[in-house]
Amino acid sequence: MILSDRINALSESQTIAMARKSRELIAQGVDIISLSLGEPDFPTPTPIKEAAKKAIDENFSYYTHVSGYLELRQSIANKLLRDNGLEYTADQIVVSTGAKQCIANAVLCLLNAGDEVLVPAPYWVSYLEIVKLAEAKSVVIPTTIESNFKVTAAQLKAAITPKTRLLIFSTPCNPTGSVYSRSELKAIADLIIQYPELYILSDEIYENINFIGKHESMAQFDFIKERVITVNGVSKGYAMTGWRGGYMAAPLWLAKACDKMQGQFTSATCSITQKAMQKAMELPADSTFVMRDAFKKRRDLVLSLMKEIPGLKLNQPDGAFYVYPEVSWYFGKSKGNFKIANATDLSAYLLEEAHVSLVPGAAFGDDSYLRLSYATSEDKLTEAIRRVKAALAELK
Repeated sequence: MILSDRINALSESQTIAMARKSRELIAQGVDIISLSLGEPDFPTPTPIKEAAKKAIDENFSYYTHVSGYLELRQSIANKLLRDNGLEYTADQIVVSTGAKQCIANAVLCLLNAGDEVLVPAPYWVSYLEIVKLAEAKSVVIPTTIESNFKVTAAQLKAAITPKTRLLIFSTPCNPTGSVYSRSELKAIADLIIQYPELYILSDEIYENINFIGKHESMAQFDFIKERVITVNGVSKGYAMTGWRGGYMAAPLWLAKACDKMQGQFTSATCSITQKAMQKAMELPADSTFVMRDAFKKRRDLVLSLMKEIPGLKLNQPDGAFYVYPEVSWYFGKSKGNFKIANATDLSAYLLEEAHVSLVPGAAFGDDSYLRLSYATSEDKLTEAIRRVKAALAELK
């Protein structure tokens, strides 16, 4: 049983690992409340489901263009113009099996062994592993709760070397919920344009879950647009995680390269998913506001309850559906056989003692934090935080 060095070097996604542990315990009859996966608990909107049913009835069941149906790619281009002010043609759009595949396509097409990628931390769990697959090197740039977990142009400049080829980040951010303003993005764009071989991958999958107003896209700045890869999808904003539909908008030469790459891995994503995505793109922007407003209400509930727990350091996330508290106050404490040295220990303790599943910050670049997803009901959130509060009080 000899595995490749490539797979042996790869780490398992800790969010998926925690979800798996939760399912295993639930199967054993343990009453686990899982707040580990970033998955909306809403059903897919009815018009999208009806479009999928119609596609099945009309026999849209054959291979499609690798990058997706032309009608879908045109609807994505129309959406980007309507909602984001971004002009793209259909042949600059590549539809993939989730935004994760879009990111992998771009990274594998852009990077060579030894190239460097700037990754502000906290970062989404898969960024580093995808860069690793490309045999490139992630240069992690830490941020803090005091800076609302946002990287500055000055920090980026200090990390750039002749080998730097890509900056990858998300806004709204997973795991922190931080949202970059137009002026913050502009400062980053003004820096990156000075380095002709440096590109930006802007992960905007949480675009529709923004509590502070209009979403700002990095590609809005014309002077940098040809070096921006915008990644998005339908999983979060349209409650379509299981449909596996993502897309990228990129310079034509890179879109063609990603089409070539994808053609050797998966070809196109599911034809029925594509028809469902097309309907999602055609829905008015305010069609997602009901879910967004529900997430905001849950955020406010979670923050109010967590503020009652001693020792937690909190900021107010402006988007996505996560709270990312700093928990180092509990390090050095213990109960029975549990000795808490970091957030990984604390998450194991809370799973065992409180039956609440959270993701340790080690997955995102700093093991002083925990990520809590509030993409579940208010009743479950209230009970989960009650349990967490009680279990933490037992640590001495």
